[in-house]
Amino acid sequence: MTTIDLNADLGEGFGRWRLTDDEQLLSVVTSANVACGFHAGDAATMRRVCEQAAARGVRIGAQVSYRDLAGFGRRAMDVPPTELAAEVAYQIGALEVFARAAGTRVSYVKPHGALYNRVVHDEEQAGAVVDGVLLADATLPVLGLPGSRLLDLAGKAGLPAVTEAFADRAYTERGTLVPRGEAGAVVTDPESVVARSVGLARDGAVTSHSGARIEVRARSLCLHGDTPGAVELARRVRARLTEAGVRVEAFV
Repeated sequence: MTTIDLNADLGEGFGRWRLTDDEQLLSVVTSANVACGFHAGDAATMRRVCEQAAARGVRIGAQVSYRDLAGFGRRAMDVPPTELAAEVAYQIGALEVFARAAGTRVSYVKPHGALYNRVVHDEEQAGAVVDGVLLADATLPVLGLPGSRLLDLAGKAGLPAVTEAFADRAYTERGTLVPRGEAGAVVTDPESVVARSVGLARDGAVTSHSGARIEVRARSLCLHGDTPGAVELARRVRARLTEAGVRVEAFV
């Protein structure tokens, strides 16, 4: 039977401000990418999400980012490799404290926003992220885009490299994500997102922004938690996957 992991970006709030419906999404997803304080999140939020994830058996991932609270981690930045590696390790370590206090642990690492897109092609920044993961825990899987420099370097360093796809993001014909600043970069029609989810999980393929069918083989499927109606959409995706004979389970 085909299997797929469902992940979502959670804990994306700060203080009294909350962006994602963490509790409801944790009843649907199998892996939670938890903001570690650099693009969103704070100590209390990380602790709360870790406790809720642990109670539901959802795997906890450290969603590491450039230090950019004001820009939500989506602004391009140039960070020296040694500094970036240290900051990646720092974020993982911060989340690990709360994961262990909740009776579990950080199970994987996924970059966020501008960092995620940068390490698809940037050898230096991808290497810095890998160095940061190795510094924190040399056994942690790394979640990223198929064919990215990040996953290539992670595999060479002995870290499990896990491929990821996006049901609600448009793809180029090269298999990369259409930049958010371009029209149509985010797929907003719920039925399209559901159909794309099934196609990615069952067939390993999706229609690109230009209309070409491209291969995207992934072990995990990301559902963004900051989109309107995210909880109901996530429920529809999971239900349709089950109907299509796809088993939904964590990759780790």
